[in-house]
Amino acid sequence: MVAERKMQPLPPPAEHHRRVLHYVVFLALSLLAFSCWALIGSRIDSAVLMASGGGGGGGGAVALLAGRDGGGGGDRRYQHPTSSPVAVPASGGNSTLRAVEMGGVPVMNRQPSGGGGGGEGERTCDAESALLRVYVYDLPPEFHFGMLGWTGKGSGGEGAWPDVLNARAVPRYPGGLNLQHSVEYWLTLDILSSTSSAAATTTGRRPCTAVRVANASLADVFFVPFFASLSYNRQSKLHGRGASATSRNRFLQAELVKYLARQEEWRRWGGKNHLIVPHHPNSMMDARRRLSAAMFVLSDFGRYPPDVANLRKDVIAPYKHVVPSLGDGDSPGFEQRPVLAYFQGAIHRKDGGRVRQKLYQLIKDEKDVHFTYGSVRQNGVRRATKGMASSKFCLNIAGDTPSSNRLFDAIASHCVPVVISDNIELPFEDVMDYSEFCVFVRASDAVKKGFLLGLLRGITRDEWTAMWTRLKEVAHHFEYQYPSQPGDAVQMIWGAVARKMHFVRLQLHKSGRYQRTQSES
Repeated sequence: MVAERKMQPLPPPAEHHRRVLHYVVFLALSLLAFSCWALIGSRIDSAVLMASGGGGGGGGAVALLAGRDGGGGGDRRYQHPTSSPVAVPASGGNSTLRAVEMGGVPVMNRQPSGGGGGGEGERTCDAESALLRVYVYDLPPEFHFGMLGWTGKGSGGEGAWPDVLNARAVPRYPGGLNLQHSVEYWLTLDILSSTSSAAATTTGRRPCTAVRVANASLADVFFVPFFASLSYNRQSKLHGRGASATSRNRFLQAELVKYLARQEEWRRWGGKNHLIVPHHPNSMMDARRRLSAAMFVLSDFGRYPPDVANLRKDVIAPYKHVVPSLGDGDSPGFEQRPVLAYFQGAIHRKDGGRVRQKLYQLIKDEKDVHFTYGSVRQNGVRRATKGMASSKFCLNIAGDTPSSNRLFDAIASHCVPVVISDNIELPFEDVMDYSEFCVFVRASDAVKKGFLLGLLRGITRDEWTAMWTRLKEVAHHFEYQYPSQPGDAVQMIWGAVARKMHFVRLQLHKSGRYQRTQSES
């Protein structure tokens, strides 16, 4: 067999050279084709990045999923298994690719474009790129900035808006406890400035979550700019006597109901695609039932019957904290916080707040516990600022309502919140896991002798530090500011509204199935 193989004739030299030449040519053509394919692919990827607002070193961050620094591919600890990444506030980055990475499918056709980096490449947020298209009713000044002393004179007359791009022209919201329910103010400022290229270049980062549209037919949601909380706080004084007594606050509510009833957009869908902000628990008491078809932005549901307000249609927004925010580098660690548990506030409350009185009697004499009465008077805010920053845990106990700004003061102070409020609803909980940076205790357990302090003393230094670290990462989601920034409270609220609108849109589309046949019959 070996001999036979040796005796086989070799191929002619010319034919052998031709085979080698063919192989070399084939190899060269293959390499050329692969290079062309790679070049085209990179161009396509760059185009996708440009279309989704990304591209740039360090600017492509998802505000909700990333930590405070907003870098990298997002923090998966916030990922909800069934939520769409497109429906959360974004500050830029490749949203299309991120939807594939997270296994989600975009539930809105428009992709967020927006911000990082500023400069000549900064684009104005428009209706095609925003998650949420918002039509703003041009209510007279007495419904909004008129309460802050702005008359509209010199700005186009009645119904005009302040020049929100001019810092001197923006009316200031009153301080103190008024600020804790100022949500309406920050949302209005943000949406009024949403289409301005000047606002984008000023901050360089304004995310394209919500944008104002002038054409009502393009709108996803209709924003009603009534400063309901401010009206309650400043205009509730009754004038007159007996049954005829009324107030400016009641008058404005009645006028608002009549105004909306005349609007074609309200009548068409019964107000379901309208957004109203009665954040103070006592605001809009007279009008809330008549306007209950709308989406409300609330602090909690404590004073609302479930047929007027509920988690299916409404948005829970954080209070604006009244203590100053701690920076990362200014936040004391475990050893620098000698107080185990801190509470300062009203102790004698009704309804669910009775647990405060019981806890006070149980733990007020413990040497590492600060549990005292306090208010904003007599340097109360300053004392709370110092006390929370020197405490490991801050008690957030139910009062007259399930929530209070105390929770958000604790977050701003990087003091791990201990939530003792069984009926509390928390902002953005569909995309945020509060158990990573809060301790939750049932009221019935908290009032058992030794239970609460035993639980807190059993949390190790490492466990507390993990919650404290997470707390610092999420704190910026609870900051109200103007101009708004990626992932702050303003943008988180718009994102929550966008997520609610998917269900609202489903309802509206189903209810409109037979409009044509009904009109013919």
